[in-house]
Amino acid sequence: ALLTGSNYPAINSGDVRAVEIPFPNYAEQTAIAAVLSDMDAELAALEQRREKTRALKQAMMQELLTGKTRLVDS
Repeated sequence: ALLTGSNYPAINSGDVRAVEIPFPNYAEQTAIAAVLSDMDAELAALEQRREKTRALKQAMMQELLTGKTRLVDS
């Protein structure tokens, strides 16, 4: 029942048990897992690249702000 008590919408455990949830077969699950694993690896590589870029930016800013490196007007 979706309405219980004082017309308050709710779902009970019986409603949930009645719903069939299909699962992909084992081969498809394996393929999905492989894609997700590849995506995780790509995200890790991108995060590492982002951190290196941030560190480089910080170092460059430090060089400019301390006057060790000067910009030349052209």
